[in-house]
Amino acid sequence: MNLKDIDLSKEKAVEMYRVMLLSRKLDERMWLLNRSGKIPFTISGQGQEIAQIGAAFAFDFEKDYALPYYRDLAVVLAFGMTAKELMLSAFAKAEDPNSGGRQMPAHFGQKKNRIVTQSSPVTTQFPHAAGIGLAAKMKKEDIAIYTSTGEGSSNQGDFHEGINFASVHKLPVVFVIHNNKYAISVPAEKQYAAKTLADRAIGYGIPGESVDGNDMASVYSAFRRAVERARNGEGPTLIETVSYRFTPHSSDDDDRSYRSKEEVDAAKTKDPLKIFEQELIEAGFLDEAAIETMEKAINQEVNEATDYAENAAYAAPEDTLRHVYAEDAK
Repeated sequence: MNLKDIDLSKEKAVEMYRVMLLSRKLDERMWLLNRSGKIPFTISGQGQEIAQIGAAFAFDFEKDYALPYYRDLAVVLAFGMTAKELMLSAFAKAEDPNSGGRQMPAHFGQKKNRIVTQSSPVTTQFPHAAGIGLAAKMKKEDIAIYTSTGEGSSNQGDFHEGINFASVHKLPVVFVIHNNKYAISVPAEKQYAAKTLADRAIGYGIPGESVDGNDMASVYSAFRRAVERARNGEGPTLIETVSYRFTPHSSDDDDRSYRSKEEVDAAKTKDPLKIFEQELIEAGFLDEAAIETMEKAINQEVNEATDYAENAAYAAPEDTLRHVYAEDAK
């Protein structure tokens, strides 16, 4: 499938690319900051940008909810978080909108953009998404809910409980498995025996679809269908996107112990950013001059976000106990 096969305007397609490029530039900058000792931790979505952007842009950013997992940098950017806000989180500064500097980086949460706070235990967001879906159904609200996890986390009990509850009650949730082939150091063939993880949908009585995470048209179309089902009261969908993680699991991981450089280099020849860029050029939506202009603007945005966050204030030590014990109303 290609871009000509789907209903995607030039304006929307170019914005999808802009957010993809911003995500990649932020991701790369955070790795450099970690390696230079300026931020303590980072976790990457490099190699998964088409899967994330194709999914996110099927939703309505004015009313829908996102319960992302820790690699979903591109998703939260699409839903409205800014480069500055994400850098404040990376530096654990007081202005960090996710947690005021309390949480690890990549633990996203922002009320104004309906990005629901996630926990360090993986896949706990699936039951939470079902709960929001139930509330929406009871209130007759026209919303759809995005929630995601990696393929390793799809073996957790929360995965089953969240999808099963949503399926029984026909809740407006799109459940996503971003399959990047490795659960930290464990390859996919040692994680599950199913042909595709989308096949698990059969057990819940809901549609399941596995899509190529490097094919924007396929990803976007699959999520458009799932969101439409959710809005029409037809219940949840399970979608698996299949891509490849370019970086180690996190900045604390050494992936050389479980996969070869040759394997990673071969995967990088299918860079989703370059794939989508070429599709947009062929469709007449972008040219080299427009890409260069966009890249300069994004580089400036990332530089400004980095400088601001690095120089911002840390939270006061006494704020550690805020939101832990009951507080006097002020």
